[in-house]
Amino acid sequence: MANEDLTRLRIDRDAAPAAPRRRRYRWWWLAALAAAAAVFWTVSRNAALPVDVSAVSQAYPSQAYTLLNATGYVVAQRKAAVASKATGRLEWLNVREGSQVRAGEVLARLESSDVTAQMKQAAAGVDVARANLEQGEAELKDAGRALERSRELLAKKFVSPAAHDAVVARHDKAKAAISGFKASIAVAQANLRAAQVAVEQTLIRAPFDGVVLTKNANVGDVITPFSSALGSQAAVVTMADMSTLEVEADVSEANLAKVSVGQHSEIQLDALPGERFRGMVHRTVPTVDRAKATVLVKIRFVDTDPRILPEMSAKVAFLGKEVPEAERAARTVVQPAAVVERDGTSVLFTVKDGRAQQVVVKKGMVIGELLEVSGVAAGDRVILRPPEKLRDGAAVTAK
Repeated sequence: MANEDLTRLRIDRDAAPAAPRRRRYRWWWLAALAAAAAVFWTVSRNAALPVDVSAVSQAYPSQAYTLLNATGYVVAQRKAAVASKATGRLEWLNVREGSQVRAGEVLARLESSDVTAQMKQAAAGVDVARANLEQGEAELKDAGRALERSRELLAKKFVSPAAHDAVVARHDKAKAAISGFKASIAVAQANLRAAQVAVEQTLIRAPFDGVVLTKNANVGDVITPFSSALGSQAAVVTMADMSTLEVEADVSEANLAKVSVGQHSEIQLDALPGERFRGMVHRTVPTVDRAKATVLVKIRFVDTDPRILPEMSAKVAFLGKEVPEAERAARTVVQPAAVVERDGTSVLFTVKDGRAQQVVVKKGMVIGELLEVSGVAAGDRVILRPPEKLRDGAAVTAK
């Protein structure tokens, strides 16, 4: 048994030598390296290229003519808090916020029963004075006829001089009474006009054509102008003339030399960001705000629009010259670094779904630091400084 175990341990020197183990695994390593290289090449080919991205925007050609920018608010130069000189309870209101009114139109009415009664009393006084005048005129006619008869009788010595003097005195008295009656009529008419004015003061009328901005009182409120009585109101409504809307902007005194009366400008309202309105410098307030070191400049609207309302925030661009009609519309612009030349053609690359898309564009005017292009829309994302190896359809990612 022991001999058999020793036989197994015997080395057969006639057998062929075994191949080295390292040669057996060499081909496996080469195959693994080739597969890894193929995977690396595939992954690197499909890897997203990091790029700088910017958005396509819109700009106005007027930006190229802008000398100075300022901010301000829309203000109505003709504005009034409408009230009445009379004191009384508001019994009728004919307008509300936003109502269009004409000059002289009745907006509201106060209780007027007392002043109306006084007006009727004054009118009756005028009638009495006129009746007294008619009576006096009749008396004067009668005295005149008596005076003629007395003169004829006196000439024939049928009456005494004393009797004739009495007739003359009666005529003079009747004549003087006519002047008194006429003066009484004038007084009565003056009283009537005063009563009519008192009645008119209970009617609150629009002082000019405009729009009602706020309603400050309601029916039943006591209107007491020139007073601050508890529970009372002064102005019934506040209104403004929309044709006098202007922008009041603060301009630094250091930049005041860039602004002049009659200068063209462009107005942008925060409430209407997609609109640009033509303006013109109307006047400059001849004083400086010491606290802010600014001067108030008023710019009137050349283009009117019913959407423009008082107290809107506004931005004003003071221009070096008037913008031509053809350059007033917004233009599509990009940063110049986004446009490159490929095969003699101006192109840029947009980013969509993580892929670069080559777009042929046509370059336009330079607006400030931006370049006008066609072929893309505002909001599209474009690649800045696209590398030479970037091709249409390549995967990209924003840095």
